[in-house]
Amino acid sequence: MASPLPVRNGVNATRLHLPKSGSWTTVADYLLERFGHVDPEGILRRFDDGEIVGLGGVKLNRLTPMGEHEFIWYYRTLPVETPIPFETQILHQDEHLLVVDKPHFLPTTPGGKFIQESALVRLRNQTGIDDLVPMHRLDRATAGVILFAVNPETRGAYQMLFERREIAKRYKAVVALSPGGGLETGVVLQANGGHSDTRSPQQLRELLESMPLTYENRMSKVKGQLRSIVDEGEPNAQTLIKVESTGVSAGFHAGVKVALMDLEPHSGKTHQLRIHLASLGLGIINDAFYPRLWDLAPDDYERPLQLLAHTISFTDPLTGQERSFSSKQRLCEAPAA
Repeated sequence: MASPLPVRNGVNATRLHLPKSGSWTTVADYLLERFGHVDPEGILRRFDDGEIVGLGGVKLNRLTPMGEHEFIWYYRTLPVETPIPFETQILHQDEHLLVVDKPHFLPTTPGGKFIQESALVRLRNQTGIDDLVPMHRLDRATAGVILFAVNPETRGAYQMLFERREIAKRYKAVVALSPGGGLETGVVLQANGGHSDTRSPQQLRELLESMPLTYENRMSKVKGQLRSIVDEGEPNAQTLIKVESTGVSAGFHAGVKVALMDLEPHSGKTHQLRIHLASLGLGIINDAFYPRLWDLAPDDYERPLQLLAHTISFTDPLTGQERSFSSKQRLCEAPAA
């Protein structure tokens, strides 16, 4: 259902489904009961300014009765946001696609306390393309390549590539091979979410020598929970894991022995790569979720999650050409080339 209100400042209008019955005489009564604890005067002002509309852009007023509209649209009040001090780089742009290199800490889409400080809203404001829509998402903590659709008429063709799993993705990750402050070296994520098992540095070296390997398990994500869950049963998540290089970090964890991993997910479960490496005792450096959940803390810009969506490749559904886009970023804890 298309919004009757245009994008404003890079943000879509909010759609609200009104209840079919209740004790409210007017739409204003309902909104004041539901949201009045936030800004009752602001709600009434929106009615007076014609900023609350129904299907077709029909403006509602304070006396519009309940039952007259099933859906309404309005612009939400945006929170005061702390700027994220990293920029998104445009790698490619044409009439159908926008390909970007997202930094760590920036969410892909707006939500919660991040609205203007999201890749989608920043890019809409930067390019002036209100129809911009991401074809897939990266976690806020993960950096790397994201595809955005530019043209609503051709968007579906690219969406089908993802639905049919005809997109090839490669990620890079840095893992620790020796102990260090703030590191989870060798801690193994268990199926029940526990982390009592560990691998020694020698066992980790032997594990790397056995690679490449394909790791698979069964995973699920419960809405409202921070972490994904490893379940019993038929595997539904698979990753090809390779070692690209080993050496010593020159980043925040300078002097720690590390390995740069090359990862090819053959499925797209939430936090799949993070869980698969942590399940091997190779938890990604600076992962606040796996193998164990860290206490909530402000973002530490010197310690980004060492996970990068490096390359995305596909056959263009419009031209039949092979296309591939790669990140220009480098993980700061990676061993020197």
